[in-house]
Amino acid sequence: MPNFCAAPNCTRKSTQSDLAFFRFPRDPERCRIWVENCRRADLEAKTSDQLNKHYRLCAKHFEPAMVCKTSPYRTVLKDTAIPTIFDLTSHLRNPHTRHRKRIKELTEEDIRKIKERRLASSIEQLVSKKDAAVEDSTSTNEDEPQLSTEEREFREYLRSLFEVVVMLGKQSIPLVANKASEAEYKSNNFQALLDYRMNAGDEALRKRFAATAVNTEYISAAQLSQLLDVCENTVREEMLMEQNVLREELLDFMPFDGDESALVERLEAQLTERWGLSMEDCRGQAHRAIGTSTTKMKAVAVLLMEKYPLALHMPCSHMALNLHLANSLPFPNVQVVMETLRRIGAFFRTPLTQDELENAICTHYQKTEEKVTALKQSCGSGWTEQHNVFDVLLDLLPALLLCMDNIRDNDGGRFADAVRADAYSLSRILADFEIIVTIVLLKNVLTFTRAFGRNLQGETLDVFFAANSLTAVLHSLNEVSDNIDVYHEFWYEEAASAASVMEIPVTVPRLFLRKQRTAEMDEIQAEAYFKEYVTVPVVRGVIQEVEDMFSETNLKALKCLSLVPAVMGQMKFNTTEENYADVYCNDLPNPDTLPAELHCWRIKWKHRGKEVRLPATIHETLQLPDVKFFPNVNAFLKVLSTLPVLKLEGNKSDTVSERLQAYLDSMPAKQWNKSLVLLNINTHVKHDLDVMVDKYCRLYSEEDPEAEAEFEEAAEEDAVMK
Repeated sequence: MPNFCAAPNCTRKSTQSDLAFFRFPRDPERCRIWVENCRRADLEAKTSDQLNKHYRLCAKHFEPAMVCKTSPYRTVLKDTAIPTIFDLTSHLRNPHTRHRKRIKELTEEDIRKIKERRLASSIEQLVSKKDAAVEDSTSTNEDEPQLSTEEREFREYLRSLFEVVVMLGKQSIPLVANKASEAEYKSNNFQALLDYRMNAGDEALRKRFAATAVNTEYISAAQLSQLLDVCENTVREEMLMEQNVLREELLDFMPFDGDESALVERLEAQLTERWGLSMEDCRGQAHRAIGTSTTKMKAVAVLLMEKYPLALHMPCSHMALNLHLANSLPFPNVQVVMETLRRIGAFFRTPLTQDELENAICTHYQKTEEKVTALKQSCGSGWTEQHNVFDVLLDLLPALLLCMDNIRDNDGGRFADAVRADAYSLSRILADFEIIVTIVLLKNVLTFTRAFGRNLQGETLDVFFAANSLTAVLHSLNEVSDNIDVYHEFWYEEAASAASVMEIPVTVPRLFLRKQRTAEMDEIQAEAYFKEYVTVPVVRGVIQEVEDMFSETNLKALKCLSLVPAVMGQMKFNTTEENYADVYCNDLPNPDTLPAELHCWRIKWKHRGKEVRLPATIHETLQLPDVKFFPNVNAFLKVLSTLPVLKLEGNKSDTVSERLQAYLDSMPAKQWNKSLVLLNINTHVKHDLDVMVDKYCRLYSEEDPEAEAEFEEAAEEDAVMK
């Protein structure tokens, strides 16, 4: 009778393979670990004797070092062998098949136990490698190998180092102090904190550095880089271990050089080879880019969708759609406006400059108190990131220019020279008629997408109605394009009127006039120039961006939000999700039964009791105990919840991008360190120092001067290149 492998997604049997097959161990503890690693929930209730008698694992699930061939005819396992190599994801790519060997989803408690066992196993490997374990069979447990005195001291020393590194990351402290002179750089923050810990009584550090001269570095640049790398990887692995938790995380940084194809290859390698993820499982992508990098990121997104059609390219949930559309337009005048907006947002972050702006508003609009109150409310914190930012910017323009002039005059000497220089630079940009025309144009064109964008950032019901309103939005934009002469005339008059209030001359850009004279072209009037080179390209660009961003596939996905009971109720339970289900049919466990299941799902909520409230979000719906009886609906909702256009439900804390921006704003660019940034942004992730110590011991020997010298030489070469 053949032996079948008990591992999930493994179809090997002894009659079809020369592989060795091994019985489950009779020892209950080892047998339990085998079952846990297999992730077979159906085996947990069986005894070790039953498993030993009836179940086998093939050699493919063990590290090669665990398998010993004692003769050409006999293969055995080491006494401590544990299966660790399993395929736990391939069934997701073929959901139509029936799976007899169901894979268990890990709970937080399961993950904690696995980590503890891995740590204990790693200690065993360290002891074996150094060949210095002290075994006391009478007083110690066999599963807790003893370390030598030197090894314990070394681990305590490493623990202290990792504590300092983690604190640097959490508290946004750079490795090197921002000193003026080169000599002062030699005493860095890491060294200073080690001194402080030794003075405070850290015995592990004292023993290590007692005889070290006070004017020399305690650890080399190579060792510090190793510590940072271990910290970074440990935090990342902790995040990747979490399952069934929808969240936004910062996992790593990637270089942005090279062409789009190279970027795609680099991203795929990072995701699959380093992190063990599969792009086949990706169901959405979004990007936030500025300037020329926007075009490059759009090309990357297109290439990814060509390879992985279900990695739908959508707008980011925490960025206003109008800002995303404007950022995506590749026209220099639009990009100048967007960069100026970012600079204005940063300029007025301080109370002093914000007060000056509010004083300028009061001065300019002193006769209209309602206008003053409205503008003061509109230009509060974060106004440059709102859906109506171009409306507010146009209303604020006169007051902004007055504010910049007052800061440049600097009566009372309140402003630093750098602030005055920024004010002068911004006022020069804002006083350009081409910029005023561009602001007026963006305000008016993006009025048609403002409500649509707000709904996309709203509740589930709002997003569903937004998806169904896109046709009307595109109809309005195309009507503008068809009647561009009429619309341009109104918008040009509005721009000229605004310029007149601020005493800004109506002119054609100097660069265009110079090119016109060089080419001996007929003189062009300002209104005709701005229609041909500004209005028409922007209107067409916005239409194209909306069509690309909300393709037929994207809309089908969003219309499936009618699966949420509250949305279904608003539609009087007259919904047709099955018409759009083909987008994710391969993600459903039983797509053939979907129509019948959807019918039952509608009936369930339509005939609910009066006291039963309809769940309003995907998250609420997935928490229902009986959703498991609707496996297709359950799978459908889980996929929909990952779409980047949908906001994270119940997420009241700052987003990762906000925390990252706050870190970068607070730190000079030359002091940025990617490992410390990762620690700082992910302070919510548990930083397990013992795991870091263990990982370091596995990866690096205590003393390896040759490797260290090579690393330092490479680091110096890299610094020269930079």
